Amino acid sequence: MNDTVLVLNGPNLNLLGKRQPEIYGRETLADVEALCRETAAGFGLAVDFRQSNAEHALIDAIHEFRVGSAGIVINAGAYTHTSVALLDALNTCEVPVIECHISNVHRREAFRHHSYISLAATSVLAGFGTHGYALAIRHLAHLRAGRPA
Repeated sequence: MNDTVLVLNGPNLNLLGKRQPEIYGRETLADVEALCRETAAGFGLAVDFRQSNAEHALIDAIHEFRVGSAGIVINAGAYTHTSVALLDALNTCEVPVIECHISNVHRREAFRHHSYISLAATSVLAGFGTHGYALAIRHLAHLRAGRPA
């Protein structure tokens, strides 16, 4: 097993800090990446940080990291609620998958209450702001240490 965590971000997260800051905050995706790298380094882990608005690119990244990595942290954005293809890709994973959402999706529109990603996720974080990414990486380190989920 290698020490790299895939942090995967879906559509529109490239606009973090600009798009609906009242919901998602003012941190940019670059800020989130720095937070992830800093958190992971504290546990001796590396981060491969990616964002794509294209579903196939997210699937390709999952395929690349599904075996042998330290795990996957995924914020699939709106694909969370629509993508059976992402679910199918995540169902092939032999590593922990942590679903992460910046906002509390359960306090938002009804269509956001359903997640295909959750069906394959080891754990789910929502509503912790961008700090949720750090919590997700911390949890992966916890799992790697052999502690129960």
